[in-house]
Amino acid sequence: MVHYVTVATCALNQWALDFQGNYERIRNSIVQAKDGGARLRIGPELEIPGYGCQDHFLESDTTLHSWEVLARLLQDRALDGILIDTGMPVLHRSCRYNCRVVILDGKIVLIRPKMHLANDGNYRELRWFAGWARPASVEDFILPRFIADITGQRVVPFGDALISTDDSCIGIELCEELFTPQSPHIAMSLDGAEIIVNSSGSHHELRKLRRRIELIREATLKCGGIYLYANQSGCDGDRVYYDGSAMVLANGEVLAMGEQFSIGDVEVILATVDLGGVRAFRAGLSSRSMQASHSAVSYPRVTAAISLSAQQAQFDFSIHPTLPIETVKLHSPEEEISLGPACWLWDYLRRSSLGGFFLPLSGGIDSCATAVIVHSMCRLVVAACQRGDAQVLADVRRMCATDDGNTSAEFMPRSAQDLASRIFCTSYMGTANSTGETRARARDLAAAIGSYHIDVDMDTIVSAIVGLFALVTGQTPRYAVHGGTAAENLALQNIQARLRMLLSYLFAALVPWAKLMKGGAKSLLVLGSANVDESLRGYFTKYDCSSADLNPIGSISKADLRGFIEYARDHMGLSILDGFLGAVPSAELVPFSEGYVQSDEDEMGMTYSELGVYGRLRKLKKCGPYSMFAQLLHVWGEQLAPRQIAEKVKRFFFYHAVNRHKMTTLTPAYHAEAYSPDDNRFDLRQFLYNARWTWQFQRIDDAVERLEESRKDLVIEE
Repeated sequence: MVHYVTVATCALNQWALDFQGNYERIRNSIVQAKDGGARLRIGPELEIPGYGCQDHFLESDTTLHSWEVLARLLQDRALDGILIDTGMPVLHRSCRYNCRVVILDGKIVLIRPKMHLANDGNYRELRWFAGWARPASVEDFILPRFIADITGQRVVPFGDALISTDDSCIGIELCEELFTPQSPHIAMSLDGAEIIVNSSGSHHELRKLRRRIELIREATLKCGGIYLYANQSGCDGDRVYYDGSAMVLANGEVLAMGEQFSIGDVEVILATVDLGGVRAFRAGLSSRSMQASHSAVSYPRVTAAISLSAQQAQFDFSIHPTLPIETVKLHSPEEEISLGPACWLWDYLRRSSLGGFFLPLSGGIDSCATAVIVHSMCRLVVAACQRGDAQVLADVRRMCATDDGNTSAEFMPRSAQDLASRIFCTSYMGTANSTGETRARARDLAAAIGSYHIDVDMDTIVSAIVGLFALVTGQTPRYAVHGGTAAENLALQNIQARLRMLLSYLFAALVPWAKLMKGGAKSLLVLGSANVDESLRGYFTKYDCSSADLNPIGSISKADLRGFIEYARDHMGLSILDGFLGAVPSAELVPFSEGYVQSDEDEMGMTYSELGVYGRLRKLKKCGPYSMFAQLLHVWGEQLAPRQIAEKVKRFFFYHAVNRHKMTTLTPAYHAEAYSPDDNRFDLRQFLYNARWTWQFQRIDDAVERLEESRKDLVIEE
C-alpha cells in the first residue's frame, strides 16, 4: 500500500545565547514545514540556546531560558498538528544532558538525552554534559512547574525510546551517535523504527561532507528506512562554521539536500516519502528480518497521537513522491574555500555591528587569498540582495549607515565591487625593502575587487624607531646583508612587521571616521592572513599583521590556497591573480642584494609541501619525532637517505617547539584543516617545550646509525 508522509528537516543559523533570535528562527522553520504539508519537523542540535554556548552550558540561566523558549513553542497553537523535535540542555537528577525534546500539540512526548558525546577535535561535550548510559530505557522526568502548568503534565518520559505514531515508528539519534561503531539507528531499525531523525551540530572541514553522506546512505541501505538529518549553519560566534547540508534519505538514496554554504538564516528541506516503500525494501532483506526477529534490544515506546500520512493519500493524485537525486553535487576543496570562510566572515561581520573589514595587502598569495574570500563574500551578499532576501538587505543597509544613522531605504548594491567599496579597505604598507612588483599587484587586486585602497610607506616610522634605539643604546642595528648579527637582522624585520599591525588597527578605527570610504562611520574588523603551514612552523612574527580580529585562511594549507586562487582566477573573472601564482613567497623584510633574495621556504628550511606532510603525521597520525621519522622512512626512503630524513624531522620539531608559544596569541581563524595547530581547543599542547627533544632525537640518531651500519654490511656482502 501507499503511505506517503511529508517530513521536514532544516538548517538554522543559530547564535549562542541569542534566545530571542533562535526562537524566531525555530518558529519560522516550523511554520514553513507546516505550510509545506509536513507532519514531522526536526531541527539542529541544541538549537534553542545555540550549540556553541560552551561553558555557558554550566550556568543555570542557560537551562532556564531554554525552558522559557520551549514554553513559547508549547503555548503557540499555530504550531499544532505537527510533531516537533527541538533541542536544549536539560538537568535531570542533578546531571546535565544534551537533549532532544519532542512536542506535539502543546504537550511533551519524550525527552531523549544524548548517549554518545563528541569529545575530540573541536568538541568538548563531556565538559558540560553527561552521556545517558541506559540505552533502551526511560524513567520519569518531573517538569518545571511553569512548564507543567502549560502542558497539564507533571511527569514525562526521559530516556532512550521509540516514538509510535498512528502509522509509523520514529527513532532518534544525535550527531556523534551516527559516527560511533554501534550507532543507535541499527538497533532502532531492527526493533521497527521506520524513520530515524538526527539533529547535529557538525562543523565544516575541507572534504568532510562526503563522509557524512556516505554514513547515512549506508545506514539506510543496510537497514532500510527514512533518515532525516538536520544541522546548524553559520559561525555561532566561534572559530568553526556549521555547514548546513540538511538532508533526507530513504533506502540508500538521497531524496533532498540543502545548501552546504548559505548566508540565509532559515532553510527548510521537505520530502514526501512512501512508508510502503520502506516496508517493501525491508521485506526484501532476509538477513535483516532474521536479525530483527532475534534482536536482543527491545525499546520502550511512547505514543504520539498523530498520523504522519493522510488516510486519503493513496488516492490523492496531487501528492507526488520526492524522487532521488541522481548525482549529489559536492563542492571541490577550492569551492569550499571560496564559500565557507566567506559565509563565516559575513555572519561575524553582521553580528558584530561593525562597518566592514580592513586588510593589510602585501602583494603575496596569502593576503591575496583573504582579499578574494572577502570578494566572494560580497558576491554572495549581492546575489542574496538581488534575490530579495530581506534579512541580508537589512544587514547591508544597517552596515552602510552614515554616522547620523541614515542610509537610503532603497540602497541596493549593484555589484560585489560596489559593496566592497563601502565595507572593505585594503592597504599596502611598504618599506625600502618592498618591491614595485608586490606594490603593483596589491594595487591592481584592490582595483579588481573594488576595495578602498591605501598605499603607505613606513620608512619614516621605521627610521624613527631605529633612531630611538640608537639614541638610548649608542648602537645602530644592521641587517645581515650589511654585516649585522642574526639578532639584529631579526629585530629589524620585526619592527616592520609589528608596525603593520599597529597601523592596521589605526586605519581600521579611523578610516571610516575620516570619511574616506563610501560606507558608514563604524570602525572595521582587521583581517589576518597567516596560513596553517606557517602557524605549524611558527614562521610569522608575534604581534605582526598576522595578529588581527579574524583570519579566514588560518586553517588552510598553502597548497589548498594556491588551488583556490587558480579557481578564483578561472571562475570569478580575476585574471590579475596570475601574477600572484607566479610570485615567489617572500616577506620582503630585508634588503635585496646580488647574492640573496628573501624566500619563505629558504628561510623556513622546509617546503610548504613538506609542512603539510609533517602536520598530518603530527596531528592525524598522532606521531611524535621518533614515530614520524619511522613513517617517513617508508615514504621518502627511496629519494632520501635515513640521515637526511632524520635531519628534516628534527628541524621541523625544533622549530615547531620553539615557536609553539606563538599559538597562544593566534588570531581566531576559520577551522578548515584537520591538522590545524590552533591551541584554543583543537590542538591542546603545552607552549613551553624542551626544543632539544633530547631523548626523542637520540632515539632517531640511534636508528639512523643502525640503518647505516646495516647498509654497510649489505655492501660488503655484495
